[in-house]
Amino acid sequence: MSFNPQALGRLGITEEQVELMDVAENFCRDKSDIATVRAQLEGVRGFRQDDWTAIADLGWLGIAIPEDFGGVGLTLAEVVPVVEQMGRRMMSLPFLSTTLVAQALLTGGTESQKAVYLPKIASGMVATLALSELNGAYDLNDITATAEKTSDGFKLSGQKILVQNLDAAELVLLSAKLDGKTSLFVFDANLIAASARRREKLIDETKRSYEVSLAGIVLPATCLMDADKTIVTLAHIDLCGNLLGSAELVGATQTCLDYTLEYLRTRKQFGKLIGAYQALKHPIVDAYIGYEKARSLLYAAAHSFDEQGKREVATRMAKVAAGRALSFAADRSIQFHGGFGFTYDCDAQLYRRRAIFHDSQYGDTRWQKKQLARLLFN
Repeated sequence: MSFNPQALGRLGITEEQVELMDVAENFCRDKSDIATVRAQLEGVRGFRQDDWTAIADLGWLGIAIPEDFGGVGLTLAEVVPVVEQMGRRMMSLPFLSTTLVAQALLTGGTESQKAVYLPKIASGMVATLALSELNGAYDLNDITATAEKTSDGFKLSGQKILVQNLDAAELVLLSAKLDGKTSLFVFDANLIAASARRREKLIDETKRSYEVSLAGIVLPATCLMDADKTIVTLAHIDLCGNLLGSAELVGATQTCLDYTLEYLRTRKQFGKLIGAYQALKHPIVDAYIGYEKARSLLYAAAHSFDEQGKREVATRMAKVAAGRALSFAADRSIQFHGGFGFTYDCDAQLYRRRAIFHDSQYGDTRWQKKQLARLLFN
């Protein structure tokens, strides 16, 4: 099939996105069927190293990293279709956290940090973020962890939660108060001792995260990122997290709908396919409309992500729509499957768990609406 670049531009979808979507769809379908996903639920890491190596070889980790640092030189908009396809197949590689650390370094890292870490990330280094704390605040500046300057560097204290894929990570980006102001640090994950890590149990069992005690950790002075860019870096992480989270939600919604429709087309009750009943037809149509709205808003947000003044509104709207779409589709799927829908063996619960998990990441629907009200009406 040939694509008209002008038509694609009007839709907010680029040729690069279409090509990446095609490659990602085939890769994720082959590597992450539902049987594989379920088999990995009990694993320590929750993903296969071979899959991570493969996506590094495909260049996905460097899509939004400039060529000067070993990347492909595209933008975050081209990362969206890759994450969408990962979400579609419930492929939980540490891709999001690694991409967010790369974006944070590009925005607020020192020249030395960029030169050292970005090429490594592009070639396969796993990175993670330690930003969340027990207060559950969505505001990334609302933290209590501290860093005290010493002759050896910076001595940390406090606690972090939801540090994803820490067991696989080589690099950590952490926030802490330094002289009363939020600062960001990037450092080797080995500085966090095994005794300081505690595995958390998440609602989404395809994910892995840890609670971390910062007591006694001393970071070299070179770990401090550009203090003048901390606020803008945190804002960028927040929006990037919401954009890519929306992509994962949209992808999962598509598969949830496919899963439900397959059941409606095959399950018979009273000698009739249950998909023929209006009580099931209408909600599944509503779920599909919600999916289409969410996907349109997702790619509109990706298209305008580099446009100051537009990207925050578009991204927060996409997160609201994507969260609603998956929540509704998964709820209906559970109901339509009857008694089986409430069991662990029904795949519908995997999608509902994914929707709940993303509410904890960079703001739930209520938080996003509050930010939108501030942007649109103040």
